[in-house]
Amino acid sequence: MTEYAVTNPATGETSATYDLFTDGQIEDAVTRADAAASVWAATPVSERAKVVHRIAELHRERRDELAAVMVKEMGKPIAAAVGEVDFAADIIDYYADNIELITGDTPLTILGDGSAVVRRAPLGALLGIMPWNFPAYQVARFAAPNLAIGNTIILKHAPQCPESSAMLEAIYSDAGLPDGAYVNVYASNDQAATIIADPRVRGVSVTGSERAGAAVAELAGRHLKKVALELGGSDPFLVFSADDLGAVVQSAVDARLDNNGQSCNGAKRFIIIDDLYEEFVERFVAAMAEVTAEDPTQEETVLGPLSSLAAAERLQEQIDRAVEQGATLLTGGTRDGAFFAPTVLADVTEDMDVYREELFGPAAVVYRASDEDDALRIANGTPFGLGSYVFTTDDAQAERVADRIEAGMVYVNLVLADSPELPFGGVKRSGTSRELGLLAADEFVNKKLIRIA
Repeated sequence: MTEYAVTNPATGETSATYDLFTDGQIEDAVTRADAAASVWAATPVSERAKVVHRIAELHRERRDELAAVMVKEMGKPIAAAVGEVDFAADIIDYYADNIELITGDTPLTILGDGSAVVRRAPLGALLGIMPWNFPAYQVARFAAPNLAIGNTIILKHAPQCPESSAMLEAIYSDAGLPDGAYVNVYASNDQAATIIADPRVRGVSVTGSERAGAAVAELAGRHLKKVALELGGSDPFLVFSADDLGAVVQSAVDARLDNNGQSCNGAKRFIIIDDLYEEFVERFVAAMAEVTAEDPTQEETVLGPLSSLAAAERLQEQIDRAVEQGATLLTGGTRDGAFFAPTVLADVTEDMDVYREELFGPAAVVYRASDEDDALRIANGTPFGLGSYVFTTDDAQAERVADRIEAGMVYVNLVLADSPELPFGGVKRSGTSRELGLLAADEFVNKKLIRIA
């Protein structure tokens, strides 16, 4: 049975298929990861750091080849794909550079005589279930901190990323990891459930949809496994004041079209204070309409196709339904195969489906806010709580709004500012954990108390 395939969304051509692993191959993968866990955990921290650094080096050495495959698998513009591989390498280096800090003891001040520390120890083999939208970056932010800690990785990538996932396995292996410390599997959902249930697997991390996260969390809970969830988002972009509205509009376009509009933390709902609304929307719609979806293999391409024909059809259905329910289409709303025109909706009300949905593609919704409280009401009126963006010239307002936004991340007067040291994650239906930064290294760790008289 074949489930994993490389299908270029720009052309519709399927260039390669990969058979699902047999149950025997799945068993072998778990056995190898479990056996490698004790070997890797016992490897001196300084030696682990060298291997992790080498993983980063190999990302950079094989950057062009890996980026080209990512474009073919999910339509990412080539310049963005190259940037993603470089960012993945930076993330991996960050954990190698900070390995002493994330594995070191934390002394405690105690009430009484003696001493106490919290000592961080790896848990063992972990399962990572990764999405298609950032084939290298998503893997790096899960695998790098956990390999630095001493855990081992079983990696189930998205079915449309089989070639890049195989290339990543080769990179991790060629860097010098013990056999089984990083294992790529082409697994069905049923086989993933079997891996989660296996007592040798100590935790599971999933980045994906609400539906996938809920299913994995249910399985993990049934087997008393630690689970980390990084799910969807419908991030608000709030504009209260601006010295340069044109620059704010350009930030809005950049934030919405990043990764062909397929970033979970991409700005999707643009909430504009009343006295700036008309001018912002006029400029924003014009700027969005100027962008055309083009061949993702060309260096100058800003917007490529969506990840698949099915993804474009799903977005089309959402836009059409929003218009049927009373939303106003200001630009776009059309597609050519998997290529989707930049789209802006207005006049969306709480009784419409799109008010609570995530639009995963180059589609935005604009809202008029009467004041700060109204803007926050709209911003928080969603089941999601991943990221958010606030533009204001008032520092006190920035602090107030940041405190009141129901999100895991708030960026003030800037976009596209993710960095290896900054924790990434959300609240509400956007997830339960943090990746990147030092917090990521505490997700799958035995924080062991050692109390000495």
